[in-house]
Amino acid sequence: MLLASVALVALEAEPWRPLFNGKDLGAWETFMSTPDPTWDVPGMARDEKGEYIGAVGKHRDPLNVFVIENVDGQPAIHISGQGFGVMTTLESFENVHLRLQIKWGEKRWGKKATAPRDSGLLYFVHGEAGAVDGNWPRSIEFQIQEHDMGDLYALGTQITVRARKADNLWLYDPNGEPTVFAQRRPIGNRSVRLVDAERPRGEWNTLELICMNGDSIHIVNGRVVMRLSKAQRLDGPEPASLQSGRISLQTEGAELFYRHVEVRAITEVPAEFAAR
Repeated sequence: MLLASVALVALEAEPWRPLFNGKDLGAWETFMSTPDPTWDVPGMARDEKGEYIGAVGKHRDPLNVFVIENVDGQPAIHISGQGFGVMTTLESFENVHLRLQIKWGEKRWGKKATAPRDSGLLYFVHGEAGAVDGNWPRSIEFQIQEHDMGDLYALGTQITVRARKADNLWLYDPNGEPTVFAQRRPIGNRSVRLVDAERPRGEWNTLELICMNGDSIHIVNGRVVMRLSKAQRLDGPEPASLQSGRISLQTEGAELFYRHVEVRAITEVPAEFAAR
């Protein structure tokens, strides 16, 4: 009887399905913000000072920032990092378990040329790209930056994290006080992950995101680095529950590669990541 029960559970588990087919970005749309004036961007107008007029916009990628390449013997999304923008799923997700692999490249661009390599996984994405700082959509960010993988940035949203303050930073602490993070003083919109679980540069990192009823978990190489709760959207007259949205991957001045981008629907937090 026990064996039959185990088999039934296995049959009922939702399978993983890819968001990247290894051939093209047909399941995604792109957005690029206003380019650096030192770059030659085909089809873009400039003002009398030589600055580009407006954003590159949606469905245009004149600099080939988002391309498909074979990396380490497997198809991957190569993001050159030249400029700021996002690639965003056409599909929206609610209770979901997402996982992907990311590896840094070498190139860095513009004002990020000497900064830590940077990108981000945005979730609960809603509204238009470029709504926040002219670059990003309203969303919750699972930070992907060298030695900061798993940090929180609330982008035009707010979310609660147990945290404590140290050296002018708010650090995730499972025993800390519930703290609301948003783009306003005095707290701000960033919370720092529990530990640096990133692998050495040149190696692939596996990131996982769990979203359940507006709560979320950031996981880096199998290690839970942050638990978040009560996501809220701020684009109406009052804060409102935020439990679903699209998924974006950023280009933010650094070259990187993504592969094995996949999701599965869930009805509860997987046991290995449940709070204990």
